[in-house]
Amino acid sequence: MPRWSRSNPLALAVLVCLYEKPMHPYEVAQTLRARAKEQSVRLNYGSLSAVVESLEKKGFIKATGTLREGKRPQRTVYEITDEGSLEMTDWLTELIGTPTKEYPAFMAGLSFLPALDPDDALAALRRRAETLTMKLVAMRGAMQAARDAGLPRIFELESEYEERVVTAELSFVKALVGEMADGTLEGLEMWRLFQTEDFDPQEVHFTFELPKE
Repeated sequence: MPRWSRSNPLALAVLVCLYEKPMHPYEVAQTLRARAKEQSVRLNYGSLSAVVESLEKKGFIKATGTLREGKRPQRTVYEITDEGSLEMTDWLTELIGTPTKEYPAFMAGLSFLPALDPDDALAALRRRAETLTMKLVAMRGAMQAARDAGLPRIFELESEYEERVVTAELSFVKALVGEMADGTLEGLEMWRLFQTEDFDPQEVHFTFELPKE
């Protein structure tokens, strides 16, 4: 049997839902959507079915019976096992306590930014700043609405974390836009040279080594 991989947060979401009470997969999806968890966990019913099947094969959950509601198809109800509860606790503890290297798409774009014309890159960064600004307004409005509704902060921590991450990103992008616009970004002239027909990449060599641990 292939080694279990903790790479899909949707599997953890299923375990957490079933830790609360037995559910059928459709109820799991309804619960996650009702709690807006699709904002932090990629969710679609097709992948959910595959995740449930995988968790059952690993012995983390088990079927306890079937349920029929009205004219809807019969659905299988699952509950978490003792092994599943242990896996959920270990996995969640690892996620919270152990930082891991992530590969955000924006970071990848920044790493290859000199391949763009500087003016085109500046225009793209300005668009990103505008989009992030609007996103922050919407996020903060939703967070305030949750507070006004009396939702305890413990249930909004992921939104609070995302708001701070987006705020930091917006600050970075605005600063970068400012340095590019006023010409103070270190290496900007070399970047512009990269885009000329006279530039020969064979004439430029960079050597960079990470410090040894």
